[in-house]
Amino acid sequence: MPLLVAEKMTKRFGGLVAVNEVDFSIEKGEIASIIGPNGAGKTTFFNLITGVYKPDGGTLTFDGRDITGRAPDQIVPIGIARTFQNIRLFQNLTVLENVLVGMHVHLRTGLFGGMLWSPRHKREELAAKQKAVELLDYVGLKHTANDLAKNLAYGAQRRLELARALGCEPKLLLLDEPKAGMNPKETAEIMELIRRLRDERAITVLLIEHDMKMVMQISDRIAVLDYGTKIAQGTPDEVRRNPAVIEAYLGRGAAS
Repeated sequence: MPLLVAEKMTKRFGGLVAVNEVDFSIEKGEIASIIGPNGAGKTTFFNLITGVYKPDGGTLTFDGRDITGRAPDQIVPIGIARTFQNIRLFQNLTVLENVLVGMHVHLRTGLFGGMLWSPRHKREELAAKQKAVELLDYVGLKHTANDLAKNLAYGAQRRLELARALGCEPKLLLLDEPKAGMNPKETAEIMELIRRLRDERAITVLLIEHDMKMVMQISDRIAVLDYGTKIAQGTPDEVRRNPAVIEAYLGRGAAS
């Protein structure tokens, strides 16, 4: 059974159909990409998966359960996490604190236990900090744990956002333009990190990315959206040769 199945997912904004009856699935252990020209509906589709938007039609199934229309606070605990096209860190919190924020969905003592500083709360907080440090070490940021997030270089902020998402313990990780603004060295590092997440942590990865070189190198499968409609899906080689994809990016003359 695929990890995620979207069937005829639809989202309208007034008279604009941003996502038009899109069918999509991703298998456990895959790295898949969604591509398309600007305005194709890619981020809107991500927002439907993560509960930011409620669909106007269609169904969404994750790990065998129907999650259609669930809110973000119901989506994250079952194993879906994401990063954003524009970095959304808590800039005035430390690097370690940013990761701890991502872990709160799995903490159990709650507000009352925290106010009383119960032994259970102390144990849970210690375990959370240890895990947060381990995640920072995994993404190469352990040495910055006590720095403010706003003082990190751009590429390091991207990796911190990824570490925070990992704190949610995702089965499926959605990355919205993970290499945006990065130089070639940082791009190579983030590609290697994405592969490690799949190979070492068994995390399925779905990404939106405009860098076609990166998409073709890292993806097992690619889906292509254009004006909210899925026009192609397949392996990188199949998508690269698809006339509809060539036309969407380069125009009718290039496709012919």
